[in-house]
Amino acid sequence: MFYINGGRPTSREEIETDQLPAFLAYYESSDRYGFWAAIEKTTGDFVGWFHFRPEPGHPDDEPELGYRLRKASWGLGYATEGSRALIDRGFREAGVARVVASTMVVNIGSWSVMEKCGMTRIREFRQDWPYPIPGDEFGDVEYAVTKSAWLSSNPHFG
Repeated sequence: MFYINGGRPTSREEIETDQLPAFLAYYESSDRYGFWAAIEKTTGDFVGWFHFRPEPGHPDDEPELGYRLRKASWGLGYATEGSRALIDRGFREAGVARVVASTMVVNIGSWSVMEKCGMTRIREFRQDWPYPIPGDEFGDVEYAVTKSAWLSSNPHFG
């Protein structure tokens, strides 16, 4: 969460009253989009979570991919593995046309994951972050991959 909120701990109250209800609301409407917990297979430890859902005001068939992993899980391939699985599911099962993702320019690990997933850098932009961190003045990057690009590069994935 360092690149989202400066690593500020989220209070239990905020999780219970804001975040969990928002996450669970996706499952009440359909199973097309939502939030997924990432669990390490051999230990059962919580690694983090992924989201795959359209941003407000964006087309319904162009979800945003996101991930929040515990620092102890960084660099172990979990973000790439989970992201690739969600992208593939979206294109093969959920009627997705294009997947987008964004991160701060300084978050090299995250944009590296996006590139390993076959996503292409589309643009650089600037957004305001409520909790400034060193490097946020360099802005943000957006990546995307289309269904045709994914399927031609990953014909037998999954």
